[in-house]
Amino acid sequence: MLISLQDIGVSFAGNTILEHISGDVQENSRIGLIGANGAGKSTLLSMITGELENEWGEISRKPMLGIGYLHQNSGLDGENTILGEMRRVFQPLLDAKRQMDDLQVEMGQLSPTAPAYHDAATQYDKLLSYYEANDGYMIDVKIQTILNGMGFGDRDLSTRISTLSGGEKTRLALAQLLLREPELLILDEPTNHLDFKTLRWLEEHLAQYRGAIIVVSHDRYFLDQTVDEIWEIEFGSMRIFPGNYSKYKILKADLMARWEKEYEAQQEEIADLEDYVARNLVRATTSKSAKSRVKKLERMERIEKPKEYNKEMFLHFSYDRDPVKDVLVAKDLSLTVGAADKRKHLFDNLSFQIEKGDKVAVIGENGIGKSSLLKALLGQLKFDSGRYRWGDETRIAYFDQENKQLNPDNTVLEELWSRYPGKTETEIRTELGRVLLIGEDVYKKVGVLSGGERAKLSFAVLMAQRGNFLMLDEPTNHLDLRSKEILEDALDEFPGTMLFVSHDRYLLRRVPDKIIEIFKDHVEVFPGNYDYYMEKMQQKERAAALAAEAAAKNAPPQPTAPKAGAVTYNRGKEQRAEAARVRARIKALETRLEELETEIAAVEEQMTDPDLGYEKLQELCAQLDQMHAEQEADMEEWLELSE
Repeated sequence: MLISLQDIGVSFAGNTILEHISGDVQENSRIGLIGANGAGKSTLLSMITGELENEWGEISRKPMLGIGYLHQNSGLDGENTILGEMRRVFQPLLDAKRQMDDLQVEMGQLSPTAPAYHDAATQYDKLLSYYEANDGYMIDVKIQTILNGMGFGDRDLSTRISTLSGGEKTRLALAQLLLREPELLILDEPTNHLDFKTLRWLEEHLAQYRGAIIVVSHDRYFLDQTVDEIWEIEFGSMRIFPGNYSKYKILKADLMARWEKEYEAQQEEIADLEDYVARNLVRATTSKSAKSRVKKLERMERIEKPKEYNKEMFLHFSYDRDPVKDVLVAKDLSLTVGAADKRKHLFDNLSFQIEKGDKVAVIGENGIGKSSLLKALLGQLKFDSGRYRWGDETRIAYFDQENKQLNPDNTVLEELWSRYPGKTETEIRTELGRVLLIGEDVYKKVGVLSGGERAKLSFAVLMAQRGNFLMLDEPTNHLDLRSKEILEDALDEFPGTMLFVSHDRYLLRRVPDKIIEIFKDHVEVFPGNYDYYMEKMQQKERAAALAAEAAAKNAPPQPTAPKAGAVTYNRGKEQRAEAARVRARIKALETRLEELETEIAAVEEQMTDPDLGYEKLQELCAQLDQMHAEQEADMEEWLELSE
């Protein structure tokens, strides 16, 4: 066991924040920590790491426990390079290697019979054992593997940290933490700024992680893929549910239904007992039985009334008039954004069609131009070429993820009222109340609102617009888990047409009936939700693997009957031959790496001979360095070819 929490709690300024918190973190735990914003998740993590002292209860930690904590805003050395910052993780090993190099030089200047030579050789052997036991020769391979997975495979590793974007710095901080491989890995919103490819890699990497993991995340799909235990903080206490997030939802619903039923049954029993006592306590013939019921009431362990958060957004999107069948037709669209040296070409040849009632999601790599596509379709940006046409009677209601359509100088009340001046203040406040902007909040300036509050105001505007075509850019950003589910319900029930950009795979699972994936020179359309999309991606990967395997055997891939909607992929002779050459080279490298391990061990064994002469030792040191260099080069080539 790594950590045990026994009835712990803490308060601030006399107010109890958390109490009666108990739970165990095992060596292979996979824990998802969830709760509403402000419920106390960060407070609990601070107590787990020891940054905050618990006032009640006990926390037991494994001695010398290594904890790695990725905060939402983790800092890096801005003056360092990408590679330099990653190599900092291995500083003790790098220091050991420098000492080994210095000792080699020192031994080269001493007589093998000198006592100083023997001391240096002994120290060298100790350092070498430490270096090899901790995979010192694999440092750069490990770094490149993690950087590739986290989306830095094509970046110049000499790039200074200070020149990276905020999202890139967050990804790099996560990469550094993964390289540290602490016994307990704590991740606070790790999926921010990650595209689908990186998310999939991270999920697979965490599945193989050797330590324990605690994850705080609003990404429900990520929780489903990475955890097998949910810790929910609610009303200052914590419940533990076995399983992932989807399992938690079922168990929580069952718990609340059972609790409500037991509470109501007990309330009926209490009412019956109290009624009997009231009618019979003063009667001589029934006084004794009435008194026994009084004692039963006194002994009864009262069931607390179930508590659930009752302040929830209400979202409902509707419209007044249907559009024509062909709502949007786009043909051969190309788009470039920016000006001068910041000009960036995004995509070419984008063609698609949206019909009335379609719910279409747009996905693609970060920076491919998904948000820019929406803005260009709205006329806020101009396409380089191509054409598009909106159908008659189409009324667009647009949600901007940056909420730039809101005036920061307006109050919340003014922002909505200025758009609908014909409504009364009561009507406007009612609309704002639906999204929990109430009381003094309506007099706040838009510019000082939190991300979640701005999103809620934008939803109020969106509902009031009554558009029959919803265009949404990352609508679940800044929302807690419950608010995301409320939004999903509203979008799922919306009878109109929809085009939206999202990284929320849970949302992509439930709402769309079509997914458009944008590439630089084309789009691919998938007639289904995210599960359908993933099925097609896996079919593609399996087809590629089968083709490579067949090519390695110098035989063409066997044809298979594709499933409905599947895409067939053909490989030419040159591609098959190249795949065969790659697989043959990989096999040769693996064989050579095994040979090198044996040869290195043999040389190291010779170096331990106390009667070894100076010249022979120098020869073996040079030979060992050459072997290690070859080993590192072969490992890098093997990694590149394998990927």
